[in-house]
Amino acid sequence: MKFSENWLRTWVNPALSSDELGHVLTMAGLEVEGLEAVAPAFNNVVVAEVLEVVKHPNADRLNVCQVNVGEASPLTIVCGATNVAVGVKVPCARIGAVLPGDFKIKQAKVRNVESFGMLCSAVELGLAETSDGLWLLPADAPVGKTLREYLELDDKLFTLKLTPNRSDCSGMAGVAREVAALTGSELKPLDIPAQPVTLSEQLPVNVADAQACPLYCGRMVRGVNAAATTPAWMLRRLERSGLRGINAVVDITNYVMMELGQPMHAFDVAKLTGSIAVRKARKGETLTLLNEQNVTLDEDVLVIADDARTLALAGIMGGQGSGVETTTQDVFLESAFFHPDAIAGRARRFGLATDSSFRFERGVDFAATRRALERATQLLLEICGGQAGEIGEVRGQLPARPAIALRRSRVTRVLGIELDNAQIATLFQRLEFEFSANGDDYRVTPPSFRFDLSIEADLIEELARLHGYDNIPALAPQAALTMLPYSEMLRPLARVQQDMVARDYQEIVSYAFLDAQVERELCGNDAPVALQNPIASNLAVMRSSLIGGLVGALRFNLNRKQTRVRLFETGACFGKKDESYVQSQRLSAIAYGSSTSEQWGATSKAVDFYDVKGDVEALFPPQALRFVAAPHPALHPGRSAQIFCGGKAIGWIGELHPQWQQQYDMPQAAIWFEVELDTVIQAQVPSMSEVPKFLPVRRDLAVLVDEKVEAQSLLDAMTQAAAPFVAEVALFDVYRGKGVEQGKKSLAFRVLLQDTQKTLTDSEIEPSIALLVNAMQQHGAQLRM
Repeated sequence: MKFSENWLRTWVNPALSSDELGHVLTMAGLEVEGLEAVAPAFNNVVVAEVLEVVKHPNADRLNVCQVNVGEASPLTIVCGATNVAVGVKVPCARIGAVLPGDFKIKQAKVRNVESFGMLCSAVELGLAETSDGLWLLPADAPVGKTLREYLELDDKLFTLKLTPNRSDCSGMAGVAREVAALTGSELKPLDIPAQPVTLSEQLPVNVADAQACPLYCGRMVRGVNAAATTPAWMLRRLERSGLRGINAVVDITNYVMMELGQPMHAFDVAKLTGSIAVRKARKGETLTLLNEQNVTLDEDVLVIADDARTLALAGIMGGQGSGVETTTQDVFLESAFFHPDAIAGRARRFGLATDSSFRFERGVDFAATRRALERATQLLLEICGGQAGEIGEVRGQLPARPAIALRRSRVTRVLGIELDNAQIATLFQRLEFEFSANGDDYRVTPPSFRFDLSIEADLIEELARLHGYDNIPALAPQAALTMLPYSEMLRPLARVQQDMVARDYQEIVSYAFLDAQVERELCGNDAPVALQNPIASNLAVMRSSLIGGLVGALRFNLNRKQTRVRLFETGACFGKKDESYVQSQRLSAIAYGSSTSEQWGATSKAVDFYDVKGDVEALFPPQALRFVAAPHPALHPGRSAQIFCGGKAIGWIGELHPQWQQQYDMPQAAIWFEVELDTVIQAQVPSMSEVPKFLPVRRDLAVLVDEKVEAQSLLDAMTQAAAPFVAEVALFDVYRGKGVEQGKKSLAFRVLLQDTQKTLTDSEIEPSIALLVNAMQQHGAQLRM
C-alpha cells in the first residue's frame, strides 16, 4: 500500500514528523517498507509565465525571453528550449536557486546578453528521466508561487508492507483510521451525502451465486463526459499511489479504491446487452481482458456477464469489450462485495496480480460497498457531469460478525501488564469496536472492516498494539531455583552417545519417514503409519525401525568410496497397536568393512557378528545379555539373533540378508543391531562387595551334546544350579571334527571358583563341579574325559 503523506494528513494530522509517524505505524504492525521524498531537494523555483520571446542577436538557437515571476517587472532570461512560447507557464529557477546535483543558478552573460535565471525542464528538477523541452505547467498555475508549494513537492511517500490480515488498511480511510487510533488524533472522515437521483432507469442485476457475491450494488449514470480532464489533485494522488491516469471515469473508480479500499468497475452501457449477471463461468468460456490477455475460464471462476457475453473477471479485471473510453456517454458503476474464497487464487491462476484482487482476496468492508458507490457518483457528477439513477442492490447472506468474549484477567496474563477497565474501554473506542462490559468480562463485536478478528487472542493483540509494545516493560522471568531430581538408575542419553562414539561409531540423524517399500522389505511391515500429506512420494510412511535410515546413509558413504563405515542413530519409531498409534525410542547401529582402522600392527579382517555383539554388550554392563537365534526380515537366516535382557526381548542383531546386500549394492555384508533405548539408559547402582584376597581356582569342563543343543541353554542350567563358590562360567571352545561323532559337538566351559575368606580345597570344589555337571547332563550333555 503506497500513499501520499499530504493526502493522509487531510484525514488525520498527528503532531508527528514523517519519521515518527513511520515508527508508530511499524510498531503497530503496519511495517513502513519505504519512506521517500516525492521530489529531490531544490529551492527558489517558482511558477513563471513567458511574456515575450525574441531571437538572440548573437545565437541562432537561443531566445531572449521576458518572464513574469510575480514581481513588479519581468526578468530577462536566455533560453534554448524549442518549446518556449509566449503565454506558456513553466518553472523558473531564480538567481540563488540550488537545483539537484548542487547546480547553483547565478546571473550570467550569454553571448553578451544578461540572463537572470533559468527556465527548467522536469529533468533538470530531477522529476523525470527524459523530456522534450521545458516543463509546461497547467494554464491555471499561479504565477509567482513556489513550485514546491504549488505541486506539493515537499510531500513524502509511505509504502506499507501489509500483512494478509490487515486488508482494512488497503485504502486511505483505513490507514487514517489506524493512525487516529494509534495517536489519539482527530479523524476527519469524508462527508458523502446521498447523491441526487434524476434518472429513473435501472439496469437489472441477477446474482446467480449469492454465496460468492453476497452484495452487489450498481447505478446507471447517463450523459457523462468521459473526455473530461481529471483534476490535477486527483491525478497527483493516484500517481503517488502508484497508479497512472487513464481517463476521467476510470481515474475516479481507481481513486475511490485507493481512498476507501473498495475496488469498483465502470461499464460502458452502450456495449452492454440486456441485464447484468453475476455467475460462475461456463466450461470453455473465454474472455479478453483489459490488458489484452486472452484467458480460458474454469467453472469455479466468478464472472460478470450480460445476456450476450462475459464482461469481466469478478473482483480481478474487466474485459476489453465493455471498458469505458473517452467517447463513452453512459456508464454503469459497479460496487460489490465478493467473498474472499471466491476470488483467492484465481488471479494467480491467470498470471495476474491486480489491485482489485489484492483487496478482495483479503476481504473488503462490505458495510462500505454502497458508500463507495455514492462517493464515485459524487466525483463523477462533479468532474464529468451527467444524471444518476437509483442504486440497485442485490443482497444475500453477508458474513456474520459474532461477538468475541474477552476476559481482563486473560489480558493481564498474556501481556504481563495490568490494564484497567477504563483503559480497555478507551482502546476499544479508538478502534471503533462495539462492545459491552460485565465487570471484567467483555463482549466485543468486530467491525465489518476487520476480517482478521475472531478469537480472544486477536483482541488482546489489538490492545497491545494500541497500548504500545514499547510501553510493555521487559521484565526478567522470576522462578525459584531448585535442584531437579536425578536418578542414579538412569544414564543420560549423551553418555550413551559418547559410549558409541568411543567404540568408533559416528552419529547420524535421518528422516523419521521413508519409502513404504523399504519399510516392507527391511521391517516386514505391510501396514506402516502412512502420512496424509507426504513431502515426497519416497517419504510416505513413518519408520517402525531405524534400519532404513542407517542403510540409506551406508549406501551414501559407499557411493563415495568409503570402505569402512560405522554409524549409529537414536530416534523415535512409530507403529500401530489395537487401532492406536505407539511410539518408542531406539538405539541402532550398523558396521561395514574392516573391524579396525587400517594399521600396520594388526591384520585387517571384516567386521563380523561377534565384533558388533561385543559393542552391544559394552552398552549394558554389568547386566548380562542373552542372544537367541531368531529370523528377522532384514537379516541373514542363521546369522541373526534376538537380544534379551532380564528375560525381556529388547532388540535384534545380525548380518544383513544377502538379498538386500545385493539389492543395495554392498560388496560385503553389514552387521546391524537395534535395541530399545529405555533399556540402554537403565543403569544398576554399584554395590560394595568384598575384594577377594585369595586366587581363584579354574576348572575346565568339556561335554558332548547334540548339534541342536544351544550352548546358552547349558550356561543357563549351570547358572540356575547355584553351585557354591562359582564366580564365573563361560564358554571358551566349540569343536566339531575328528574324534567327535557326526551330529555332535564339543563344548568347553571355563569355571572359576573363589572364596573371599580362604583358599578352596578339593573337597569344597568337587561338589560344586558335580552340581554343574549334573545340570548339563539333564540337558543331554555327556562329560568328555
